[in-house]
Amino acid sequence: MKLRNVLAILLAICFLGAVLPSQPAAAAAVLQQGSVSGDVWDLQYRLYALGYYPDKLDGVYGSRTASAVARFQRDYGMTSDGVVGKQTWALLKKYSLNQAEMDILAHVIYSEARGESYTGQVAVGAVVMNRIKSGQFPGNIRDVVFEPGAFTAVSDGQYWLTPDRTAYLAALDAVRGWDPTYHALYYFNPDTATSQWIWSRPQTVKIGKHIFAK
Repeated sequence: MKLRNVLAILLAICFLGAVLPSQPAAAAAVLQQGSVSGDVWDLQYRLYALGYYPDKLDGVYGSRTASAVARFQRDYGMTSDGVVGKQTWALLKKYSLNQAEMDILAHVIYSEARGESYTGQVAVGAVVMNRIKSGQFPGNIRDVVFEPGAFTAVSDGQYWLTPDRTAYLAALDAVRGWDPTYHALYYFNPDTATSQWIWSRPQTVKIGKHIFAK
């Protein structure tokens, strides 16, 4: 991806909060060409984060949005009709994040792995995304991250530090499917881990100070 495109995406992630709703409606509407609503903003952002929608987010469901939806549907094994109904929403929410959720992921990455390599930061984001998709954890990032005891940085307050640009880029790569952990659901620092249980998990890879495990 060209640098200017990466920076454009990053700027969108950081600054679209002023125009995007903080989170989608609980039951998002069926969307098709001609729709104009907050749900369209949410849809376009999710498609943008996944790399399907490279255009300016405008909240209008036009032909380019329909084309992006159709490509997403085709890639995920659905009828490629460009209409966003219950099934398409369900898959979008399983495999993508909206603007507010991307902020959560960047906060986790920065607070848990800001001293790690870029790959190590993406890896932490990948664990969060793997949990959302797994069926073994809550199906949304807010409940995954704020599950009691799930992340040390939430427990000790470091989660609330302000993420940097690298954390947002790592979040974007994790959402787009880069998983250096080989489908891990856990990670820990062997120098500081106090849980005996975590050592019993099948380990997949060590990146920097973190061991990743299933």
